[in-house]
Amino acid sequence: MAIADVSQSPIADLVSLKGRCAVVTGGAQGLGKAMVRRLAEAGASVLVGDLKIEQAEKAADEFSKRFGGKVIATRLDVTDTASIRAAADLAQSELGGLDIWVNNAGLYPNILLREMTDDVWNDVMAVNLRGVFASCREAAGRMMDAGTGGVLINVVSTAGFKGVAPGMAAYVASKHGVRGLNKQLAIELAPHDIRVLGVAPTFCETEGNMAALAELPERVREEIAATTTSALGRVGVPDDIARAVLFCASDMSLFMTGSTILVDAGETA
Repeated sequence: MAIADVSQSPIADLVSLKGRCAVVTGGAQGLGKAMVRRLAEAGASVLVGDLKIEQAEKAADEFSKRFGGKVIATRLDVTDTASIRAAADLAQSELGGLDIWVNNAGLYPNILLREMTDDVWNDVMAVNLRGVFASCREAAGRMMDAGTGGVLINVVSTAGFKGVAPGMAAYVASKHGVRGLNKQLAIELAPHDIRVLGVAPTFCETEGNMAALAELPERVREEIAATTTSALGRVGVPDDIARAVLFCASDMSLFMTGSTILVDAGETA
């Protein structure tokens, strides 16, 4: 199999996701909700997966009415393989297929090395790394069975390229792991026309980020702020990241796989 040559396709067709089915984990709020919005706006049918089912249902209802497509919600725990499988099956049965899977769910506790327990480390890895692996496995398996290809999009972070503030060892390690997983899965899945891409956001103003930041010591807040100074004059907002995810999901990025795209306003330059 070979990826299609879309040189003669008009821009509108390349951006359109009409007829495609997507899953977004952690899609009830913040970055994930913004991603659901852009995918639905581009014409995709979308499954919003989140532990916060009421918020997920509210987002699904909002975007279904706004864009006229099919957007549904389900409770999804990415640490539970059975839950991931159920979400993948639901996407196939209710949306009609599985073409795009976005791994956005994540944890980012701030705990210094000497205070970090094995349980905390394992919890972060279970969501940020093992959850991504298991979701990719389940989604890719269904894409291979269907024989129609697809794209896996894994949300990394600028922390997947460097260290950040003290207390972020588990988070940084997990995001470096996801970046490596992207590269390996791209090699393995390319023969099946399944592309694997990463999107690495800088700090963005989301409900979760702002709440987490407020709970940190002033010293840590200052250190994080120093690492997220934007060369473009403002802090990131969720749609900045969602637009990059749309690019990865669409045929605009059809000749890309294995890459992790920095959406960081020059932070890592």
